[in-house]
Amino acid sequence: MTAFTIVIGAVMPFIAVVFIKQDMLPDFRRIVFTADWVNLLTYVFMPIAIIGLFLWRNELELAQLLWRYLLLFFGYVIAVHDFRNKKVPNGYVLAFLAAWVLITVPGMFFQIESAVQYLTDAALGATIGGGLFLLVYFISKQGLGGGDVKFIAVAGLYLGLNGVLPVILYGSVLSALTGLGLILAKRMNRKDAMPLTPFLYAGILVTVFTL
Repeated sequence: MTAFTIVIGAVMPFIAVVFIKQDMLPDFRRIVFTADWVNLLTYVFMPIAIIGLFLWRNELELAQLLWRYLLLFFGYVIAVHDFRNKKVPNGYVLAFLAAWVLITVPGMFFQIESAVQYLTDAALGATIGGGLFLLVYFISKQGLGGGDVKFIAVAGLYLGLNGVLPVILYGSVLSALTGLGLILAKRMNRKDAMPLTPFLYAGILVTVFTL
């Protein structure tokens, strides 16, 4: 499992850069070897996060580690895209969901009892997390982005009910404090939109290392 984690930690940064750049594989060399801040951050952060998670939580089963690796990967690329473009792409959310299905469905045939328990928890995480954000979306008259609703619903599948609630709490508090700080510093006003997914991803980082 150690070798598997090292390979994942080495390969994922390159895949993440291709996702973030939203470019095609024929331009792979130009995408991957361009020295900008996104590439450099990805190449440093992703291996540290993946290998650090394994060292911290190496008692977890392979499927549980895979869920966390994918959560770190997709959460990162979506957060970076939202930070740069203030938009959560539907295609990324669908890929996020498809990865969960591909990892979860095969395991259901080997551990039926635990699979039922996990699926129940995952459904609750998606329903409660997505439902809370959907409620805020309508109450705030779309002050919260629809992409954020979709993202937290899919993340809830990975995190379950006990994981998605802390992520929402951490992300909301960090977002509010950052927004207040920027307003006080006169870097933005109250009507300016601020991407939420990066703050949710910060909450995910805390949660996957502790849950």
